[in-house]
Amino acid sequence: MLLILTIILFAAVALLLVRLLMLRRELVRITEQLYRYNERATGKKIDVALFDQKLEALAGQINRQSNLFVESEVQRKRVEKEFRQAVANISHDIRTPLTSIFGYIQLLEAESITPEEKLEYVAIVKNRTRRLQALLNDFFELSVVESLDYPLQNEKLGMTVLLSEILVGFYDSFNEINITPDIRLPEENVSVYADESAVRRVVENLLVNTVKHTTGHVEISFKRQRETADLTIVNDAKELAGSDVNLLFDRFYTTDRTRSSQASGLGLSIAKSLMDKMGGTLTAELDGEKLLMTCRWKLGDSRHIT
Repeated sequence: MLLILTIILFAAVALLLVRLLMLRRELVRITEQLYRYNERATGKKIDVALFDQKLEALAGQINRQSNLFVESEVQRKRVEKEFRQAVANISHDIRTPLTSIFGYIQLLEAESITPEEKLEYVAIVKNRTRRLQALLNDFFELSVVESLDYPLQNEKLGMTVLLSEILVGFYDSFNEINITPDIRLPEENVSVYADESAVRRVVENLLVNTVKHTTGHVEISFKRQRETADLTIVNDAKELAGSDVNLLFDRFYTTDRTRSSQASGLGLSIAKSLMDKMGGTLTAELDGEKLLMTCRWKLGDSRHIT
């Protein structure tokens, strides 16, 4: 009996030693795979030849970490590219009005100009200066809005009344371009969960963009959906046909490849950032030659509010 127990014990120890050697060999193999991957000698992820749940779990987590690193690197390069492009665009947009201002100041210094020309040049300088000031203000606001500690106070907000108030303020702007927008608001005061000042800024930016670029019919509607309330602004946008409308929310994007001084490209980016911070969404899509901008907020009485 003692002999049998000794044999069993010896066999168990032998199996454990074999298992230990196999685990050791597999760890060496995993280490070699990880080294080759880290040295960029291969893009192949770690695989486990030995069936062991713990080793497979370890390999899975290492592969997951590798994926996260790759995604982080892609994100870093994308942000770096966007930053370089933003700096280039800012430099261009600031340099253009500055060059113009400097040129007209030189003209004002000439002794041969008439009083009428002087008044004209002063008016142009004032206009360029206001443009430059607006650009710098927008850039500063975007940097503030996108900061992590930008304060927002989401609360139950009566949107129907608020939208009516904002739209009244744009009556003259639409009248100046001879457009009467088709406005459709619900009779009841639909409430959403949002920050009032941020909502005002978002809607105003969208309306400014509409007034600036539309050439025809404009539709503005606000509807209560099942879990959200949606504001949709539709306007003619022939110049966007065939383009990627998602680029509209990129910093300094403009449909004018010569980067017209009439648009900084920051307004829609600011609106998108504010909507994201409120937990809402801002999307754009083309329907033929019409541009549809849709803001979506959580309902103020939604049970999904946290």
